[in-house]
Amino acid sequence: MSYYTVISPSTAAKQLHNPKWRFVDCRFSLADTEAGRTAYATAHLPNAYYAHLDDDLSGEILPGQTGRHPLPEVEAMEQLFLSWGIEADTQVVVYDDKRGAIAARLWWMLRYCGHRAVAVLDGGWTAWQAADLPTTAYVPAPGSSNFRANVQHHWLQTANDVATTAQQPGHLVDSRAARRYQGVEEPIDPVAGHIPGAINLPFADNWDAAGKLRSPAALHSRFADLPSAEETTFYCGSGVTACHNLLAVAHAGLGDARLYAGSWSDWITDPERGVATGEK
Repeated sequence: MSYYTVISPSTAAKQLHNPKWRFVDCRFSLADTEAGRTAYATAHLPNAYYAHLDDDLSGEILPGQTGRHPLPEVEAMEQLFLSWGIEADTQVVVYDDKRGAIAARLWWMLRYCGHRAVAVLDGGWTAWQAADLPTTAYVPAPGSSNFRANVQHHWLQTANDVATTAQQPGHLVDSRAARRYQGVEEPIDPVAGHIPGAINLPFADNWDAAGKLRSPAALHSRFADLPSAEETTFYCGSGVTACHNLLAVAHAGLGDARLYAGSWSDWITDPERGVATGEK
């Protein structure tokens, strides 16, 4: 069975009231962590639930032991998806107002738990509004389902795994902006630089000037020099925006790459781990 990976607003709008579809709003701002929830309360897609990056899409932060957005436990993910009424045959559409940078985290979490029928809304909230499609402030009641995770354990890498992966040229990809990768600036984490051996492919280069995801052919060309997806690991600052690169790789038809969910903010919790700067 084929599933959407990315879906246009016009196509998604035709399914707003389909009981087999679920919509989830993932708007979030690091600068104001309640801004997304406030925006959702004002207006969102009809029948859409809300997922908060800190509260719903991340687990407990242990200072000095985890990154800034550790993955929730599988049981917590299951309970979240149960509360939205997601069944095995439910098509889920996720969106944000950052061109998919946050929504891709939920896209990856659902797929990590074995649910393939999940798509990112192309252009997100901005494109939805530009198309003058319906919105509401109504909050749907919690759902229920029999969702059970079928965890894809091989998609996830730990810091120890990454230390080995990084020894293979081209197998580890840093998804942050070039200046953060190079260590020129670091606006969030206490240490600047990147994991030694990593190459840099910023996630923001996945979309075009209109904020839409580039075509599968363009993305295929972008990632063509990497080894197979199954042998490639992506990371970012905290394991969120790296998921956008995973989305792009999948949309290009290249397969399912691996994620270092702890990412840079987890890597630097151990001062014995190497830190590199510069363009390579």
